Amino acid sequence: MKKCKKIVCLGGGNAMPKVVLSSLKKYPVKISAICAMLDSGGSAGRLRKDYKIISPGDIRRAFIALANTSPVIENLFNYRFETGVLKDHNFANLLITALELSTNNYEKAIKEVKRILNVEHEVLPSTLDKSNLYAILENKKIICGEKNIDVPKHNGNLKIKRVFLKPKAKAYKKTIEAINNADLIVIGPGDLYSSIVQILLTEGISEAINKAKAKKVYICNLMTKYGETNNFSVKDFSDEIEKYLKGKLDYVIYNNKILDKEKIKKFKKEHPELIEPVKIDKNLDSKKFIGKNLLLKDSFEHDPLKVAKILISLIEKGN
Repeated sequence: MKKCKKIVCLGGGNAMPKVVLSSLKKYPVKISAICAMLDSGGSAGRLRKDYKIISPGDIRRAFIALANTSPVIENLFNYRFETGVLKDHNFANLLITALELSTNNYEKAIKEVKRILNVEHEVLPSTLDKSNLYAILENKKIICGEKNIDVPKHNGNLKIKRVFLKPKAKAYKKTIEAINNADLIVIGPGDLYSSIVQILLTEGISEAINKAKAKKVYICNLMTKYGETNNFSVKDFSDEIEKYLKGKLDYVIYNNKILDKEKIKKFKKEHPELIEPVKIDKNLDSKKFIGKNLLLKDSFEHDPLKVAKILISLIEKGN
């Protein structure tokens, strides 16, 4: 009997579940999604602050992407209150918070969510420690909190020189075990500093990724983001990942399909935090950098099926 391949995925709370998890679950593989846990904005941030809990936001999105349930339950988990005292709160965030508070055990809480949504794969926190993400800008100003890096109140044209966690956070034990046993490790897509790097900064994760026998793949973002990756190229993204990984990537997957300016203009209008398509460097090593048309038809978004097909081909290549 052919052994089921194990794929570890870590990335942004929105992009990684939508682009990677939703499509990979259609293949006969075992997925472990590693989620960032330091969300300090929106519903998750408010609940984290009010109840001193572990942030439920990113882990919720991973569960929903991997769910095998009815559309009604899936819509319920995505439901956001629009008025009253619960305005802007997401139902699933409230549920996970209530489960954590009632059981006094985060592991039991996420195990119950997995059961409710009939998830066959693993959804793992990067850490259970309470910490905060900080960024040092080029003018030496220090920005505190994931939400203030994600949606800058400062001059977003200032370059981020370094990010760090304070206090330090240790990796969740089962997360390290998943990395150790992986056949393929997929990083991204997602916000570079506020999502991906915060996971890599968690003590034990970068070390485990570097020691793992699995090939390491980074899926580059399609667009640069104001306040985080202004003017970044494909290599700028991969260089920053390798900087915080403290090791080398085996592959970098990037989009090489150029859309006309009008379509890009329309997309930017819908997503004002995004600046421009990521620049493609000249003379990239074709053995490491895999450039493909990764876009959905007539859209400037990743096509999950195209991305999954490339990832599966890489895991088969390693056999």
